[in-house]
Amino acid sequence: MNSENLWAPWRMAYLRELERKVASAKGMGAVFPGAEADEVCFLSEYWENPEKDRENHVIHRDEQGMILLNRYPYANGHLLVALGEPRPSLLDYEPQQRAAFWRLVELAMELMCRAIAPQGINMGINVGRAAGAGIPEHVHAHLVPRWSGDTNFITTVGMVRVIPDSLETMAEQYREAAAGLEA
Repeated sequence: MNSENLWAPWRMAYLRELERKVASAKGMGAVFPGAEADEVCFLSEYWENPEKDRENHVIHRDEQGMILLNRYPYANGHLLVALGEPRPSLLDYEPQQRAAFWRLVELAMELMCRAIAPQGINMGINVGRAAGAGIPEHVHAHLVPRWSGDTNFITTVGMVRVIPDSLETMAEQYREAAAGLEA
């Protein structure tokens, strides 16, 4: 049987980090991996370190928040949108902050359309751990580009997602689209 390899090297860093969090959570009596109160959320860390935007795949930032590539994407070009100030729910923000959040979501959609021209976009916000929030302390939106036929046998049967481009290549495409909007 000849089989092809599907390379996704960034997944190993994710799996190792999960192992570290689980081990740490067990040692501290935490109920859920990453539940330690003193652990810094990566979104807050990225927000506080704009000099690392390129390595963290931050595509856009303004005085309120940022748009970045999801390091562990559901699909090629998957974006996250978050305000700089961490809050667990959109309702915890003031109305002007929520308006800034939605402006960033709209900008992310425009960047996605210009950079990779998907046929559709799934957008979602998971509020609270029970709703699937991986970072319940810092609400954020997911924008996932979609194309007809992008979910096929390998996803359905093999439980594997195929991400055909590197994060670095995707980030450059988004940055080029952002530069086009600014011009």
